[in-house]
Amino acid sequence: MTPFSRLSGLSGRRVARRGLAAAVCGALAAGGLAAVGVIGLEPQAASASSHREAPLISGQPQYDNTDVYAFVSPDKPDTTTIVADWIPFEDPAGGPNFFTFADDAQYDIHIDNNGDGQGELLYRFTFTTHHRNGNTFLYNTGPVTSLDDPDLNIEQTYDIDLLRLHNQAVVSTTRIAHDLPVAPSNVGKGSMPDYGRLRDQAVRQLPGGTTTFAGQADDPFFLDLRVFDLLYGGDLSEVGRDTLAGYNVNSVALQVPSSLIRQSAGQPVIGIWSTTERKNAAGQWTQVSRLGNPLVNEVVNPLKDKDKFNASAPWRDADFLKNVTNPELPQLLKAVYKLPAPAEPRTDLVNVYLKGVKGLNQPPHVRPAEELRLNTSIPPTAHPQRLGVLDGDTAGFPNGRRLTDDVVDISLQVVAGELVGNKNDLGDAVDKNDQPLGTTFPYLALPDSGSRGQAATAKSGTSGTDGTGHSVLNSGAIASSSRSGPNTTLVAASSAAGAAGLLLTVTGLRWRRNRRRARAV
Repeated sequence: MTPFSRLSGLSGRRVARRGLAAAVCGALAAGGLAAVGVIGLEPQAASASSHREAPLISGQPQYDNTDVYAFVSPDKPDTTTIVADWIPFEDPAGGPNFFTFADDAQYDIHIDNNGDGQGELLYRFTFTTHHRNGNTFLYNTGPVTSLDDPDLNIEQTYDIDLLRLHNQAVVSTTRIAHDLPVAPSNVGKGSMPDYGRLRDQAVRQLPGGTTTFAGQADDPFFLDLRVFDLLYGGDLSEVGRDTLAGYNVNSVALQVPSSLIRQSAGQPVIGIWSTTERKNAAGQWTQVSRLGNPLVNEVVNPLKDKDKFNASAPWRDADFLKNVTNPELPQLLKAVYKLPAPAEPRTDLVNVYLKGVKGLNQPPHVRPAEELRLNTSIPPTAHPQRLGVLDGDTAGFPNGRRLTDDVVDISLQVVAGELVGNKNDLGDAVDKNDQPLGTTFPYLALPDSGSRGQAATAKSGTSGTDGTGHSVLNSGAIASSSRSGPNTTLVAASSAAGAAGLLLTVTGLRWRRNRRRARAV
């Protein structure tokens, strides 16, 4: 049975051990890269989802990649949409110096369209900051009603260059966009009474059928990041809240006719990753961040390797092989929560995460590499499933990544052994973004406003809801998955006074199993 058939044939199962999701996600990349070493091929680099994941880049947020998305456009299925985000944890009210792209950076989107582990196309975004009045501290001097409004004191423009490469050497460079406006930070309702209008004005059509956008957006990634408090408090008392709710990012987005980015022979699978470069003291461009598949550098590489990882290339990953053949995280989960760790080395993940799933998104003659692989010939579905291929939806992750794909839960379930007989339905109790997404390009939710008073409540984690519909009542009780089928629920309990606590028995966990009808996949 091929990995793809095993994925698409899974019956609905549900295990509400969901507070462990973000913790185990890092093991996904670990297993995948380990397989490269096992099968004896030249090691490839991994790309990392990076919200402050490495020491150096955590102090340079303007250059910090956070996520990459790639999917066949739902309303224009002959096009592919690519979204790349930078600058994590933008507080909407973070003035007077709001959030701009760096003028001294090259923000790059790489496309590998022949499966050789190297980019053949590179879209490069470069930005320039302008100000109208240097004698004020204000980002805007009055209500901003358009992108050319004189009250917008700080504004940015950008260029796009398309580089064509062969064996890592630039063959040609073409400027496809010049001096386009960037949608500004959403200062607040007094400063920007109709932010949706500003977003619309920042969407621009380019010759050849390409559409582009650059500007601020609500962070579309959703998960509970409190894994770093000793794996959710050491007792699962901290789970089920979207840690990124209420925060924004800076996004660039491209919608390109799929025929323009496929291999000339018509091979439909592309691999995507993003990087950031800035000039070093010698005036040379140096890569400082990179990202493809989500969640790698945050929880796989030890401190000594994180900065080196961000500066490395997709064909030079031998330096990090030990980190992923013998990952630290599964052993921590075993020690804290008595969860069995899959046997090493993890050869089961090589097709899904390094080569692509055969028959789905694996290009012919593929060279294993950590890329976000998308089959551009698979049409979008009218009813996307958040678990993507695991729920029979082949238009979703790991075939590309849509804004609605729950990559934390998907990655967790596969890493926990879904393909090697460890049937599970693990997750982090955060199943969707806190803000509604758009139905047309760039599809991103509008950025949270600096005037949005409830954002502080959403981020506080004290009481009420977290923006995902999950209850946040001090103890952080684990919510059930929305996927139907047999259910294993880790029971959380708190006192009437609201004190945090879990019923922990035997090995530190109490499980309750409730059989439910499996949904047909």
